[in-house]
Amino acid sequence: MVTAAPGEERSPALALVNTRRLSPAGPVDDLAEPGPAAAWLRLPSVTAEDLRRLHDLRAAVRELLAALAESRSPGGDAVTTVNAAARADAAAPQLAWRSGPVREWHSTRPGSFEEAVAALARDAIDVATGDLGGLVRACEAHGCVRFYFREHARRRWCSTTCGDRVRAARHQRLVVEQRDAR
Repeated sequence: MVTAAPGEERSPALALVNTRRLSPAGPVDDLAEPGPAAAWLRLPSVTAEDLRRLHDLRAAVRELLAALAESRSPGGDAVTTVNAAARADAAAPQLAWRSGPVREWHSTRPGSFEEAVAALARDAIDVATGDLGGLVRACEAHGCVRFYFREHARRRWCSTTCGDRVRAARHQRLVVEQRDAR
């Protein structure tokens, strides 16, 4: 089980990007096949065409987050792809009242692939244009390709696993340097 990067619980778009990562065994894609992609989206099924669209959206959102983390403009068609996905389903904000006012988006096609893709794209737009955009960081561990929201000034990694790997590598370097210095 992979530990969620800080912020994934608040941003489905961040979680989407992090479904593609590196493990000790090599590259991992949690959405490589229609079955796992449907389960991740909580849909009954996903077609091959849907999967291609989901992969395109993931690549575009990854580019948006990388641009935010690197303080640059996104390249390619990332903005166009995200905007097109956001238009895939008509939705409107609705007011709900729980322990106070809450804004919810209600789809005209609930439970559809279009609703899922549009919700992911709208979340990516909210991240890029909101307060969370300034918190997007790429994990600094060598080989890691995940992103996270940096809400603590000392955080540099997406997980304790990455942090432990970096500290272990640093320790090993020091041991070797001390041995070679003798």
